Amino acid sequence: MQKFTEISGIVAPMDRPNVDTDAIIPKQYLKSIQRSGFGPTAFDDWRYLEPGEPGMDHSLRKLNPDFILNQAPYNQASILLARENFGCGSSREHAVWALDDFGFRAVIAPSFADIFFNNSFKSGMLPIVLDAAIVDQLFKEVAADTGYQLTINLEAQKITKPSGEVIEFDVDAFRKYCLLNGLDDIGLTLKHADDIRAYEKTRKQQAPWLF
Repeated sequence: MQKFTEISGIVAPMDRPNVDTDAIIPKQYLKSIQRSGFGPTAFDDWRYLEPGEPGMDHSLRKLNPDFILNQAPYNQASILLARENFGCGSSREHAVWALDDFGFRAVIAPSFADIFFNNSFKSGMLPIVLDAAIVDQLFKEVAADTGYQLTINLEAQKITKPSGEVIEFDVDAFRKYCLLNGLDDIGLTLKHADDIRAYEKTRKQQAPWLF
């Protein structure tokens, strides 16, 4: 997966709590197990004025002009600012894949649903938990400054505002290591490929009937 070291990008505000995974990627798009191609269907029901189905040319669909991610410059955002319990609802990795394919690398919120939170790290996205008061202040600053940008440095665990003010955040050490090195579960396993091959060779000699 893609490494996460430092990003600087536009912040898109999604000022509503309890955004669930069905809102992030509706159920009709879950048939595909490919990790790419879900960007055009992220927030599908909010983003378009007409229902969507797999296989459609989404570029021809009518956009909802009132939806924040259809408005410039937020349609180019790489950081999503959200409210509490983001990613609640059913378990679906597709929700993270859709956000990633849209262009988001990080989501900032006061809290996340556990499964979405875990899936984010496994797909190269950084979910950042900040105190609700800090998130409130960020929403105010974003509203006052179109094109508001933040810089997120994972190694230092710091968010830098346009003013230069720094916000520190916590992240699990192992998950931080995986993001910095671009390692998902498969990547972590492949780091031990030589040991796995050596074990299989020895096991084949010890119990050839298993092979």
